Amino acid sequence: MKVDVLVIGAGAAGLMCAMVAGQRGRSVLVVDHANKVGKKILMSGGGRCNFTNMGVTPSYYLSANPHFAKSALARYTPWDFIAMVEKHRIAYHEKELGQLFCDESSKLIVRMLLDECAQAGVRIEASCGVTRVQHTEEGFKVLTARGEVHTQSLVVATGGLSIPSMGATGFGYELARQFGHNVLPTRAGLVPLTLSGKHQERYQDLSGVALPIVEARVGKRGFRAGMLFTHRGVSGPAILQISSYWQPGDDLRIDLLPEADAGAWLQEQRVAHPAAELKNVLADLLPRRLAQRLCELWFESRPMRQYREAELAQIGAQLHDWPITASGTEGYRTAEVTLGGVDTDGLSSSTLQSKLVPGLFFIGEVVDVTGWLGGYNFQWAWASGHAAGEVV
Repeated sequence: MKVDVLVIGAGAAGLMCAMVAGQRGRSVLVVDHANKVGKKILMSGGGRCNFTNMGVTPSYYLSANPHFAKSALARYTPWDFIAMVEKHRIAYHEKELGQLFCDESSKLIVRMLLDECAQAGVRIEASCGVTRVQHTEEGFKVLTARGEVHTQSLVVATGGLSIPSMGATGFGYELARQFGHNVLPTRAGLVPLTLSGKHQERYQDLSGVALPIVEARVGKRGFRAGMLFTHRGVSGPAILQISSYWQPGDDLRIDLLPEADAGAWLQEQRVAHPAAELKNVLADLLPRRLAQRLCELWFESRPMRQYREAELAQIGAQLHDWPITASGTEGYRTAEVTLGGVDTDGLSSSTLQSKLVPGLFFIGEVVDVTGWLGGYNFQWAWASGHAAGEVV
């Protein structure tokens, strides 16, 4: 078979690229080894797909080259994707901080992309893996499960290593290396953190206890959002966000009461409730089980009148700077994204085309561009896919 464009990977970036290329009149084939297209879209946002964020700027992305994402993000904005969502009459809402979700199901986003691809004449083959890619004078010769494909342009939209149970593999990185591209070290991002030894024993029976807002900090980077204790460690949006910046050995600190002055509040409680025990006072602001555990580990719980002013100030300071000694992460098994990937130095920032091999493109998560939690990674997929789709 001969086509103008072959896209490997039927995820968010691959479908966007195929749609845009097809609309330009290019003959496009999309292949994916998974049995269903858009699997990551389908599971996103608890099945409602956090499809973009209205506050997207390049500062919300991690990359060895922080400027690389600027061009694609500027030329395909959240508003461009929202326009397509509205054209297909998909109801959506803003959950928080600019995060947009479908009112109903993420299936509607996948259906929208498939409908757009169908209208553009794009052919999509699921359960169709690729076993060999060769560079030829005319472009590329690709051996797939359905036979040999000859193409002028080859787009690698294979994603990263996160959630291997959904079919994630390192195939895109292997292709990049095959064609001389550098691949930066990868690790799990937007992922729960694990504790071990005494650090796990201290908190494992708090599994299920949640705090609506904390501030998780590593160095000068901090995120305010919810936190959840798990049987293996800590999770929740604040932890997922900071996990992309945390590495083993880093000092992780949690402000348990970022919206209060804990020291001043404790002084007020000593005056208002002198006979109340500290653990019961803290339970007014923190989950009771956590308040009791903090008193067991850190603070001797006594009636408030027995604390000196300096002691309460110290307790307040510790509540704003609680150390967690994480030992690792839950890994790619539960990670939402993969940090690292194909080095952007080898790619054009405006087209995502290889600087080494004409006609070869890398888009989406396989590239060393990783967004924060909250729709940013989908916007990178749409923007990078669109950028490549305009030129393939």
